[in-house]
Amino acid sequence: VVLILVFLITEALPVLGQVGLLPFFTDPSWHPAESLYNFTPMLWGTLFVTAGAMVVATPLGILSAVFCQYYAPSSIAGLYRRLIELLAGMPSVVYGFWGLVELVPLIGRFQPPGASLLAGIAILTLMILPTIALTADASFAKVAPEYLKGAAALGLSRWATVRGVVFPAAKSGLFTGLILGTGRAIGETMAVLMVCGNVVQIPKSLFEPMRTLTANIALEMAYAMGNHRSALFVSGLLLMAIILVLVAIAEMISKEGIYE
Repeated sequence: VVLILVFLITEALPVLGQVGLLPFFTDPSWHPAESLYNFTPMLWGTLFVTAGAMVVATPLGILSAVFCQYYAPSSIAGLYRRLIELLAGMPSVVYGFWGLVELVPLIGRFQPPGASLLAGIAILTLMILPTIALTADASFAKVAPEYLKGAAALGLSRWATVRGVVFPAAKSGLFTGLILGTGRAIGETMAVLMVCGNVVQIPKSLFEPMRTLTANIALEMAYAMGNHRSALFVSGLLLMAIILVLVAIAEMISKEGIYE
C-alpha cells in the first residue's frame, strides 16, 4: 500500500506543482488539452452511483442473510449461499457485458439513451450484493446461541428476535460489510464504464449518462501525456484516499467486537 501511495504521489506531483490542487475542483470543465482539470462531475458521478447501489444492495443483502440463517430450510440456504458465492467470484466484465447487452437497451426503451446512472446503480447493486450478504451471513452465524435461547424464553417472535437481539449483536460485522461493499463500488471500473455512458457531467436524473473517476482513468490513460497523464494520477490519489478512509473506518468498527 505504501509503495502504491508513493507511486501515485510521485506521478501526480508534476501537475500539482504547476496548477495546485484547487483547480481540480474549480476549473470550468474537464478538458486536459486546454489545461482544464475539473474532477467534480466525475467525483459526483462516483458518489451518486455508489450511494444508489448501497441504498438498494444493503437491505437486500442483510435481509437475504436473515432469510438464510433464520427462516430458510438448510438445503435452500446452502444453495442460496453457493449462488451468492458464485456471483461474488464472477468477473466484473461479465456484469458489464450483460448490462450493455440487456439492461441498457431495456432502460433505453423507456428513457433514451439507456446508458445512464440508473444502469450503473443496477449493475453495481448486483456486484456488491454478494459482499454484503456473505458478510452479514457470517456475522449472524457468530451470534451466541445463548442470546437466541434467551429471546425464545421471553416469548419473542422470530422477527422480534432478529430485530432486537441479532442485529445489535452483529452490528460491527454488518457495518464492516457495508464499508467493504462501498469500497468495491467506488473502485469498480469496467462494468461501470460499459453501462454509464461516459459523459463528463453531473447527472440531473437517474436516466442521464455520467462518468466515474475510475472509468475516466481507464478511458484516457492509454493516450494521456504530460500534465494530462499526471492529472489522471491525481484522480487515482483521490480514490486511494477515499478507500483508505473507508478501510480505517472498517478497522475501527471491527475492533468493537461482535457482541459490543
